[in-house]
Amino acid sequence: MPRVPSFGRFDRLSAVTASRSPQPDAPGEHGFDVEEIFGENTFGVAEMKARLPKNIFRRLMATIETGSELDSSMADAVALAMKQWALERGATHYTHWFQPLTGLTAEKHDSFLTPSDPGRAITEFSGPELIQGEPDASSLPSGGLRTTFEARGYTAWDPTSRAFIIRGKAGATLCIPTAYSSWGGEALDKKIPLLRSLHALEEQARRALRLFGVDAKRVKATLGPEQEYFLVAQEFYYRRPDLISAGRTLFGAKPPKGQEMEDHYFGAIPDRVLEYMQTAEAELYRLGVPVKTRHNEVAPGQFEMAVIYEEANLAADHQQLTMSTLRRIARDFGLVCLLHEKPFAGVNGSGKHLNWSMATEDHNLLEPGDTPHENMQFLFFCTAVLRAVERHQDLLRASAASSPGNDHRLGANEAPPAILSVFLGDQLTDIFEQIADLGSASSSKQGGLLGLGVKVLPDLPKHAGDRNRTSPFAFTGNKFEFRALGSSQSISFPATVLNTIVAESIDEMCGMLETEVTNGDDFPEALRRILAEVVPNIRRIVFNGDGYSEEWRQEAEKRGLLNLPSTLDALSHLVADKNEKLFGRYGVLSKRELQSRFEILLQRYFHTINIEGETSEEMARTMIQPALIRHLHELLDTLHRAGGQGIDAQGIKRIAEEAAGLTDELETTLRELSEQNSDEGGEDLASKAQHMRENVIPAMNAVREVVDRIEKVVPHDLWPIPGYRDMLFLR
Repeated sequence: MPRVPSFGRFDRLSAVTASRSPQPDAPGEHGFDVEEIFGENTFGVAEMKARLPKNIFRRLMATIETGSELDSSMADAVALAMKQWALERGATHYTHWFQPLTGLTAEKHDSFLTPSDPGRAITEFSGPELIQGEPDASSLPSGGLRTTFEARGYTAWDPTSRAFIIRGKAGATLCIPTAYSSWGGEALDKKIPLLRSLHALEEQARRALRLFGVDAKRVKATLGPEQEYFLVAQEFYYRRPDLISAGRTLFGAKPPKGQEMEDHYFGAIPDRVLEYMQTAEAELYRLGVPVKTRHNEVAPGQFEMAVIYEEANLAADHQQLTMSTLRRIARDFGLVCLLHEKPFAGVNGSGKHLNWSMATEDHNLLEPGDTPHENMQFLFFCTAVLRAVERHQDLLRASAASSPGNDHRLGANEAPPAILSVFLGDQLTDIFEQIADLGSASSSKQGGLLGLGVKVLPDLPKHAGDRNRTSPFAFTGNKFEFRALGSSQSISFPATVLNTIVAESIDEMCGMLETEVTNGDDFPEALRRILAEVVPNIRRIVFNGDGYSEEWRQEAEKRGLLNLPSTLDALSHLVADKNEKLFGRYGVLSKRELQSRFEILLQRYFHTINIEGETSEEMARTMIQPALIRHLHELLDTLHRAGGQGIDAQGIKRIAEEAAGLTDELETTLRELSEQNSDEGGEDLASKAQHMRENVIPAMNAVREVVDRIEKVVPHDLWPIPGYRDMLFLR
């Protein structure tokens, strides 16, 4: 058999020198003025003030800033101003941009064009078109909230999130953030429950503040997500069917060098990647997304972007825009942005830290101050959060189980464990221990100054406690950082859960306080007594040690904490009776809406593993196996020729025997995978998902183990797919 080379092995130069097509919004030779371009592609406050009649502007701002009811009578004026602004920026179409239960975004574009006289047309956009849309969208997941033939769904304008322009190479589109519901009013998206939870949190937090003598006009949840991602050359991506179909590599032998040198983290950003980052940032700045940091992450080819805090609803919209922008801009640089939680085995996976806090118009309610033991308002709200996490570990863990991709990283050496615990640091832990043991706290540990032993270097303020990267839920100065989220998921549902469980905790603690005060106790003494009663019950959730250690797993079990290592383990808790009652009590999700989300996530798990199993089998059968057989044929042909020349080629014979043995192993494991792929595991969705976890995943892993050994022995010019060394290091 003649050698059939795989020319993919010779495309490295092309992969690392791919040219980019210039973008009109890209930074120029001397960069860009951030202040000048920030928000220029958004219909923000400045544009609204300049274009709307004063009375319309005031009424609209009242809705945006105070949450007052939207007055639909002003919609025509807003629509006219919005259309004119969009046309001036080259927009020809508009779309109601919404977040269905796919975890992505959806849009249907409509032209501004309306025929007028014969052969002529005008541009129109009315108030009713702004306020309500009716996309069919019948094929989007609904989890049983409607059947396919019930096609009607509604999109409703969300005035609290700014309309924006998305530019393509040939034009622009006005995107109007909207909510999406069924004909019967059930939430079919991630925005409606988030907005409901924000209302519940605000209502209870303002109630609590009134007890402290503070009449806050607004209390808002704030979010600041951090996005990790990988970049690979487009050339390599299209030669990997697993990356295309599954978003991760199903095969790949560990390269001689991975991340063990720890030289990529915070290292100099490669030129091509830096230019990509700058271009993506410029686009995001124009969309009003406050990008703050960028850096190399731990794994080769891995990077991170983080933004400044914003109101939760706007932050959730901006996070979706960030993910889509990172993906879209990468193609202009011959790159592909991978948002899967574990695209490469054996190296760091990608997560999405969600920084969460709550604030009035002028004060962060989780700001401890210099003497947190004296800051009773902070202690109240911080205790409410701790109490919420302790009571709803299951729900928080389930909120991070949006796809099986997260199963590959939770509990690994770069991600928090699947056991929910809270890191507080030395200072706050000491204060809460004082409250638990003594009934009140009388002191706060201070950090002091850190001298570096060199006169020219300044003395640095030393924090009262270190950080802990192994904690899934950590207090980090004036916020909590929920670190268990996967890199590909929307932040809306985890934020919805956080808002709701904290609203419940504040509600119940307020009730306890109000009862004490009604019975004649003064407020400070009542508060001290309530904290002394509540804090001991939440001690078990606080852990400042190594969350990766086996000792912690054993300790967590003694404390009665949940350990839910897989998506299926976590999802089963989503529809627990206590969680149905919780969401129902605060009007966030009805029982039917919650059940729909459970079914959608279960279905996504099944389909994801099913796709991976089928792709694994196909690649191994049609790409790996033929390469191995060609290699074996060459070895046997060489042996035959050597025998004809009287050469005793024992080394080649041993190599051929190894290849023959691998051929048998691969065929055996492939037969098992094929059988498991053919058997979908039953009629109902739960049993199908269980089959994927219990049978298909182990069968896939067995095939992978053999394939990764095969990659180590087959010649490079016969190997049909790019390897880890290429994808991780060639950018």
